[in-house]
Amino acid sequence: MTLDQRAIRDAFGRFATGVTVVTCRNDQGEPHGATVNAFTAVSLEPALCQVTLTRRSKACRYLDGAPFAVNVLAADQLDTAWHFAGRPQDRAPAWAEGVVAPVLTGTAATISCRPWRTYDGGDHLIVIGEVAHLETGDADPLLFFAGGFRELGPRGHAHWSASVDCPDLGWFGSAAEFAPLTAAAS
Repeated sequence: MTLDQRAIRDAFGRFATGVTVVTCRNDQGEPHGATVNAFTAVSLEPALCQVTLTRRSKACRYLDGAPFAVNVLAADQLDTAWHFAGRPQDRAPAWAEGVVAPVLTGTAATISCRPWRTYDGGDHLIVIGEVAHLETGDADPLLFFAGGFRELGPRGHAHWSASVDCPDLGWFGSAAEFAPLTAAAS
């Protein structure tokens, strides 16, 4: 069965995600960036994260065995997202020297990585980085959903405790102890 490309994009697009710019150095040693929304945490020990880039991206060439940074864009960095998505803006984004690779300023978070592994991902490459340094700020992140950029809305009034899965107030309190079931006598 062949799936329609538009249907695939529409289904994948129903998952809201943050917006990142992956930064590294190009062949001439200059800062380079690519807007990427396929980013995820992989492991805490060791600390690993993943970005997935289309093979057509110049960044794929530059990331081969090279350090990089994942810049989690802040809600006010829409121009930056467009700039690194191939639509240069009038005002170029501000760069800074990072711990292992160039980084962008004003982000919600910056995750600097050393190369870990790269995997085949069909028409994309899956790049895993070992986290070398973290910087976080208080800015809300820029989001991407259903083909468009979005911002966080106001916080709802529901708290985790409104869920039966709350570790303190759910079905069982956090101090609950469980004993294994015993086999019924036959």
